[in-house]
Amino acid sequence: MTTTDDQRFAPPQAHVQDIATGEPVLAGRGARLLAAIIDGLIAGAAVWAAFMLPGLSSIAEAHQQAAARGFWAFNAWSLLLGVPLFLLIQGWPLLTRGQTLGKILLKMRIVRTDGSKVDPLRLFGLRYGVGILTGVMSGLSMIYGLVDSLLIFRGSRQCLHDTIADTKVIKL
Repeated sequence: MTTTDDQRFAPPQAHVQDIATGEPVLAGRGARLLAAIIDGLIAGAAVWAAFMLPGLSSIAEAHQQAAARGFWAFNAWSLLLGVPLFLLIQGWPLLTRGQTLGKILLKMRIVRTDGSKVDPLRLFGLRYGVGILTGVMSGLSMIYGLVDSLLIFRGSRQCLHDTIADTKVIKL
């Protein structure tokens, strides 16, 4: 089969799909809030279920005693129970997809500010780890949570945990 000069420069006959080449679109504040609420409800249900187990009911009592000691009291149970539950529920989707279950439902993903995939140390150590560590003291956790939440109103839509880990949340 020979082609003429006119055929060589003809547009392709197959369907060609356009590929977006621009910057990813940042996820909206409301969608991020809803994803965090979904993740919180999942975590709350998991903690409730764990406290219903016979061997872990004593942890619930120890947690209540720590809370009764005051606003700045050290509470190791939040780490000893919270971190394994968090990793069990959210670890795999975060590691493989850069998404929590709430972000999966709302079609969002965590990426580096340059758009690349977030490495596990940055994701678990900086983005989530710092916030989790503040959970050992109720007062510190509340202050961190307030500052973290309010910073989403910046133009970059980055919360404190995003800034610490150099991440952003984008729409899919």
